[in-house]
Amino acid sequence: MKQTVLPIKDSNVLQEVKDTLLLNFKYGRRNFTIFQVGKATLLRVSEVLALRMADVYTADGRVKDNAFIHDKKTGKPNTLYLKPVTQDLEVYYRWLQDQGLHSEWLFPSTTHPDRHITEKQYYKIMHKTGELLSIGYLGTHTMRKTGAYRVYEQSGHNIGLVMKLLNHSSEAMTLAYLGLDQESRERILDNIDFG
Repeated sequence: MKQTVLPIKDSNVLQEVKDTLLLNFKYGRRNFTIFQVGKATLLRVSEVLALRMADVYTADGRVKDNAFIHDKKTGKPNTLYLKPVTQDLEVYYRWLQDQGLHSEWLFPSTTHPDRHITEKQYYKIMHKTGELLSIGYLGTHTMRKTGAYRVYEQSGHNIGLVMKLLNHSSEAMTLAYLGLDQESRERILDNIDFG
């Protein structure tokens, strides 16, 4: 049976997930930073994990303003705005140095630093986080869906912006991706002045 992965809509639950990723795993700083980068860039997990140090940091370790990549699924060029996660990436860079983890990969495997962490391994981390918090809808796409949902909510429901960030071709696809169920639609409609 396929698991349904949903965005984290409640800010308190989001904080619990972030705290759990950071504090309940040996390599929590890496796990937390993956989540933060995925949430802020709205990349697919495969694209987040495939980021290289040179994509994100200058030669002297400063966080770049933007990362330039090609979308794996569509092949389209994609510019990632890194300012929302600059502080997390600065802390993460120092953590990598303290751990002695030197790799071309932004999120290296701790057992094989010549490779990046796998999607399967990150799925296990998210699944364990869900178990610890009794949340059944966490998965590797949680960070992308959560980021998209937060942009949608905080931009005044700018579906066009969210579609562009997700590289979707239809509003229907984006609305389904956001998990906008009947309850969410009704809550939005409650705030509309129909005159």
